[in-house]
Amino acid sequence: MDPHAALSEIAGLLERERSSRYKSKAFRAAAEVVAGLSEAELDDVALLRRTKGIGESTLAVILQARAGAVPDYLADLRARAGGDVSSRLRGLLRGDLHSHSDWSDGLTPIPLMAEAARELGHEYLALTDHSPRLRVANGLSAERLRAQREVVRALGTEGFTLLWGIEVDVLDHGELDQDIELLAELDVVVASVHSKLRMESGPMTRRMIAAVSSGRADVLGHVTGRLVEGARGTRPASAFDAAAVFAACAAHDVAVEINSRPERQDPPDDLIALALEAGCLFSIDSDAHAPGQLSLLDHGARRAEDAGIPAERIVTTWSLPRLREWIGGRRPRRG
Repeated sequence: MDPHAALSEIAGLLERERSSRYKSKAFRAAAEVVAGLSEAELDDVALLRRTKGIGESTLAVILQARAGAVPDYLADLRARAGGDVSSRLRGLLRGDLHSHSDWSDGLTPIPLMAEAARELGHEYLALTDHSPRLRVANGLSAERLRAQREVVRALGTEGFTLLWGIEVDVLDHGELDQDIELLAELDVVVASVHSKLRMESGPMTRRMIAAVSSGRADVLGHVTGRLVEGARGTRPASAFDAAAVFAACAAHDVAVEINSRPERQDPPDDLIALALEAGCLFSIDSDAHAPGQLSLLDHGARRAEDAGIPAERIVTTWSLPRLREWIGGRRPRRG
């Protein structure tokens, strides 16, 4: 087995199961080192032990792969990944409108995210790093966001488009945390509440309605902010008038995100049903912070299928031209 492929697959599986970021980064670093070594160097165990970026765990993977075996570490991760969460709807998804890179709180550079999306068969991926107020996530100032545009535009290839976007924080009274004129230039805007999640229902409802009514948001991200499992512990859903918020989403043609991260499962099933009844569009997104997490879309697709959401109501099943027409035509701020 190719050592680079083995190390990269291990990193991806660790990312998918939301393991320690230090583990996945160690395997990605080792994969990068291995990519630059010759066949002779890969067979020189003493040299490998002295090589920066290769530790005991990654060395064992390299040696087992060179011996023609599936490394034990990889075999164990594959077994743990188990479980079939595939669905008919997953096969209809063409892209993903919510992902992060190491420009904010993601784990890897933009090119690795783009390459992973291509390998999954995506037609498009929106890079949506955080906005400035989310300092803990290294949110992007207007200057950094503009600089990112050039990186994003350079990575498009035939059959795949990397979209320039943002996950913009919804501020206390519904304002969006980025320059208004700059938001008008972006391909995709995901608006999410990240702060004061325990705000009383009335103010939170007005806050969310203001955001989706602004004419600047395309997707309402992880609607309730809840956490139901995982290393960060659990967190209850924010309180708000969901019927009123979804009515505003439907009226302003803003898609409700089905966040595919298992620790979020957001929105809850009852709110998905309410949004469906309200006539909302949906966006099934990974909210990936590393390449291996892009495949989490299968969890969101399964939830959407179980909820009975028609594929045509899910914007991430649409072709890129149709997606662009929806984004560009529904907001006077475009053009």
